[in-house]
Amino acid sequence: MTDEQKVLSEHTYGSIKIADEVVSIIAGLATIEIEGVAGMSGGFVGGIAEMLGKRNLSKGVKVAVGEVETAVDLCLIVDYGINIPEVAEQVQKNVKQAIEGMTGLDVVQVNVHVQGVKLQALAEGETASSSARL
Repeated sequence: MTDEQKVLSEHTYGSIKIADEVVSIIAGLATIEIEGVAGMSGGFVGGIAEMLGKRNLSKGVKVAVGEVETAVDLCLIVDYGINIPEVAEQVQKNVKQAIEGMTGLDVVQVNVHVQGVKLQALAEGETASSSARL
């Protein structure tokens, strides 16, 4: 068994193991479901993967999974004009509910790190959106 897989339960039929990457993907998907979240901030490695056409569903997510509980750190980019504390709280609730519902792990922390603001086309005639880190 690797460090990335934890035994969630032992039954007469065998054990159940969930990889850390699975918990990360659940957290990432639950995050981008929230209105006001423009995307995840994955840094240099995530950017390279996207340029190569690979979508990293755990981009911007770091998890620490124990035997029965987990803690999650999320790095995200929000849309300009939204109420950041409200969106962050919705993200925390949605991520906690998704992980606990799908894995049975107790989520003890969901830390949200807002690392950027996505600016929609502000100048007249500009058609593409731009992203800026503030």
